[in-house]
Amino acid sequence: VGGELTDPVLLRHLLWIAVASGRPLQLHAGLGEPGTRIDRTDPVLLTDFVRATAGLGTDLVLLHGYPYHRHAAHLAGVFPHVYADSGAALIRTGARSAGVLAEILELAPFGKILFSSGAHGLPELHVVGARLFRESLARVLGTWVTEGAWSLTDAQRVAGMVAAGNARRVYGLD
Repeated sequence: VGGELTDPVLLRHLLWIAVASGRPLQLHAGLGEPGTRIDRTDPVLLTDFVRATAGLGTDLVLLHGYPYHRHAAHLAGVFPHVYADSGAALIRTGARSAGVLAEILELAPFGKILFSSGAHGLPELHVVGARLFRESLARVLGTWVTEGAWSLTDAQRVAGMVAAGNARRVYGLD
């Protein structure tokens, strides 16, 4: 009572009940709190679960993908019901966060990337995560605009999608 739930049969049962609900399901797919991820050391297990849930009407949001952020972004690109959260990948990499965000943007469709602060615990960490996201996104998209690869209008549209629009759509928020 009050401890971590570790029974694999019960965990799988609860996971499939969550899928049956039809509500978006958040899965810790990388480094996260113990017991809250499918299996941080086995990306194949995650891929098998994603395949098994295809067509069931439940969107999967892959949280805390770092250091497997490229795998999570790839799954978001391949499966229509999968979305990649960028938060923990950025907060864990600090000064290199723009490079990590660029890797996510390379693999996942822009309409499948969600922002989160990636923080937990101290409220100040959410502020730091949000600021890091804004600065990283501005650096990546700003570079693409400066290099002539993107128009400013396209960069602003994608920034709005990733920062809030995609989450509003996935979670049914007005």
